[in-house]
Parts: sequence; structure tokens; C-alpha cells
Amino acid sequence: MTAGFWMVVAVGGAFGALGRAALTLWMGPIGYFPIATFLVNLLGSLMIGMAWSYFSRSGGQILLSAFLMTGVLGGFTTFSTFSLETAHLIQQGAWGWAASYLVLSVLCCLFGAGLGIWLLR
Repeated sequence: MTAGFWMVVAVGGAFGALGRAALTLWMGPIGYFPIATFLVNLLGSLMIGMAWSYFSRSGGQILLSAFLMTGVLGGFTTFSTFSLETAHLIQQGAWGWAASYLVLSVLCCLFGAGLGIWLLR
């Protein structure tokens, strides 16, 4: 990969992270429900699906794809990538792999978050 590739990923990541921070600060939680995070993940999943669909048909555009998908959406939310990968497994008929990936990802991430909270108490 070239220096230009890494630069567009880094700049995109900065924009994505800033967008997530801004939305989170603007919305905040509704009671105990983290609505901002939920919406970020939902929007990111929708956007990465749209981007993948576009880039898979248009061909090329590696820098733009890296900027938007890896950078912006990766900085905005990594849940979008998880959703896209699960959708691909389902589309390929790999239901067992999709279910395993879904359950393991959620359970392991919940465990990791809980462990992180516990470690820093």
C-alpha cells in the first residue's frame, strides 16, 4: 500500500470518529438506552452496505473506497463491518457460519466490555 492509501484511511477515520463523537454528544442516552450508539451502528451498517454495493459494481476507486469504508465508516463504527460480513455469509448460504459469527461476536464483545469495566473499577 502507498502512503496515499494510508493517508486517506487516516483522514477518513478522523472524520468518522468526529462524526460519532458529535452525534453522541448531541443526542446522549435516552434513559438507560444508548440511542446515539444504536443509531450510529444502524446508520453505519446501512451506509457500509450501500458503499459496498456501489464500489463492487463500479470497480476500481480503491482510494475512495478506502476513505469511505475503512476510514469514515470504520472510524464512525466498526459494527457496520460486522453487519456487512454477517450479511455476506447469509447471502452465501453459510447460515451456520453467520449464526456462529453473530453469536460469538456479540457474546465476546459483551464479555470484553464487561471485563474492561471490571478491570478499571
